[in-house]
Amino acid sequence: MENLKDKVAVVTGAGRGIGKAIAIAYARKGVKVFCIARSQIEIDETVEQVRSEGGEAICISCDVTDYHGLENAFQICYKAYGRLDIVVIDAGIDCVKAPIQILEIEDWKSVMDVNLNGAFYTAKASIPYLKATGCGKIITIGSGMGHKGRADCAPYCCSKAGLWMLTRILAQELSQYNISVNELIPGPVITNMGEESMKDQRSVFSVNGEWIKLPEDVTDMALFLAMQPIVGPTAQSYSLVRRDL
Repeated sequence: MENLKDKVAVVTGAGRGIGKAIAIAYARKGVKVFCIARSQIEIDETVEQVRSEGGEAICISCDVTDYHGLENAFQICYKAYGRLDIVVIDAGIDCVKAPIQILEIEDWKSVMDVNLNGAFYTAKASIPYLKATGCGKIITIGSGMGHKGRADCAPYCCSKAGLWMLTRILAQELSQYNISVNELIPGPVITNMGEESMKDQRSVFSVNGEWIKLPEDVTDMALFLAMQPIVGPTAQSYSLVRRDL
């Protein structure tokens, strides 16, 4: 397992939820964290918390659907820290719930644009800097719905299924550069996206036996993946959700 002290990580969706929790957890291990999110106020709060605990972080407001904005963000990160070791692709939006027959075209496009295109743009923008470092980790935040599907949630399920395929193809293409690419499936987490449907369910098991988590409960797996050796697992999916559901 690698020591994370003085490593550099970019985390998208770092303003809240899982992305924020991962950014803070990394900083506590000595990682220099570059936070990306659409809301400047939210990522400022993440950076403030990291710094209040003695960690190091900077941030930039950027929409992951803006490829040129992401290119600029990674340039700023690399100029500030001189390396890039870890990229966590977390930015995403929730399921638009409707059967395909009545699903609005714009709802399909908006979810796919953030969850899949945004992930592709983030990975593409990061690759030159990971290669310059000589090794690295890309961690995509997937979903069990991308493996199993769910009725009335086609945009979200398809975007996450595409993300899992993107994870595997990136792993195949980047292994020669000692860059591993793995998927982390958190399972049900109480975040701004799903808070209402799982309200008051913290630390209990639902009817089907699933563990309802807080964002902080996901960070151990994110740390585990970041700390893997240079020649370690790649093209793998690590899940905190029951596989038999």
